[in-house]
Amino acid sequence: MTPFAMFRRSAAVLTLAVLGGVSAQQAQAAKITVAGGCFWCVESDFESVPGVKEAVSGFAGGKAKNPDYKQVTAGGTGHLEAVQIDYDPSKTSPKKLYDLFFRSIDPTDAGGQFCDRGHSYTTAIFVNNAAERKAAEAAKAEAEAALGKKIVTPIHNASSFYPASSYHQDYYKQDKLIITRFGPRTKAVAYKKYRNACGRDQRVKQLWGNAAAFTH
Repeated sequence: MTPFAMFRRSAAVLTLAVLGGVSAQQAQAAKITVAGGCFWCVESDFESVPGVKEAVSGFAGGKAKNPDYKQVTAGGTGHLEAVQIDYDPSKTSPKKLYDLFFRSIDPTDAGGQFCDRGHSYTTAIFVNNAAERKAAEAAKAEAEAALGKKIVTPIHNASSFYPASSYHQDYYKQDKLIITRFGPRTKAVAYKKYRNACGRDQRVKQLWGNAAAFTH
């Protein structure tokens, strides 16, 4: 394809997006980034949402460049385990995704999430623009009113997002065998055992009741 043809194709896509009620900016980069503790769990949750194309596990919020899992969980990088969610803006919106996010975590816990403790497992929302900030602040205020408790999840301006290695992507559905404390298990089975043992769904149900999202 020639450069001119590529330009015409891109222009056509953006024109159709605008006519369909989606801005050119949204059509080019419809992604939000959240930190909700274990990124395997957040990725698994949001890949089940209609309108979400993909969720990528990674790291955000710190200053260290290209960190790996061991560095982040050891502390000192400033990064949190985070997930970048790529969505179709004609099917869902940042506000809807943030509403689900708050109802899938314990946003009252400033020390981590569930059995995972420490800074790298704390919660946050990273916004790319004023529209996302407005949506995040509205979702936070509504969640706080619904719980009747102070929500400690901060809303930060987005910085660099660093995808985790391929080992951590789609962990919840991989059939690769690994050695765990339970013996040899596929990653998918190990993930389910970890999630249950960590008490994630139990705490979310306790906190949110019938409004809890993604509980298994």
